[in-house]
Amino acid sequence: MKFFVDTAEIDQIKELNDLGMVDGVTTNPSLIAKSGRDILEVTKEICDMVSGPVSAEVVALEADDMLAEGRKLAKIADNIAVKVPLTWAGLKTCKTLSDEGTMVNVTLCFSANQALLAAKAGATFISPFIGRLDDINLDGLELIEDIRTIYDNYGFETNILAASIRSANHMSDCAKIGADVATAPPNVIKAMANHVLTDKGLAAFMADARKAGIKIV
Repeated sequence: MKFFVDTAEIDQIKELNDLGMVDGVTTNPSLIAKSGRDILEVTKEICDMVSGPVSAEVVALEADDMLAEGRKLAKIADNIAVKVPLTWAGLKTCKTLSDEGTMVNVTLCFSANQALLAAKAGATFISPFIGRLDDINLDGLELIEDIRTIYDNYGFETNILAASIRSANHMSDCAKIGADVATAPPNVIKAMANHVLTDKGLAAFMADARKAGIKIV
């Protein structure tokens, strides 16, 4: 499973990218606003740093306006994936941009039917939002399973990009289900390294090393 990092903070992306933990980046208007940067400027900087897809989201609601914004975003770099919402206008934009050879990430997916439409429209990525479904007592992981089954049944090439990841467990669960990509905030990716038994074992090793006076350098 590929890891995308869900942030527009350059320092956080660089740290994970240097460790080989970043296969791509996802942004949205909220993350851009949080960064305090101009969307075109910060997106270009991210694209120059990361070799994989970088999702940049349109802010228009009508298809013609989405298309104009999408084409402008696509000119930033070859690795831009234009992000559009899963609305009828978004699907129209997805179809046109995909036909033009631009990667498209269809976002805010909450049902298998929506994912099926996105695949038919030629989406490069479909972004089902796990955490937001969990918030309303629906099973976000079950949606990933349903989309995986449908895509495999018919050979759709659209990548399942699990989004709205809230925990390290979400990451491993998505990997077991067969999501192609999971995008998560930097703190969630870092939390995957944590385990109480690792901490306990390390503390014991360090105590014994100090007691024995073990030094290596």
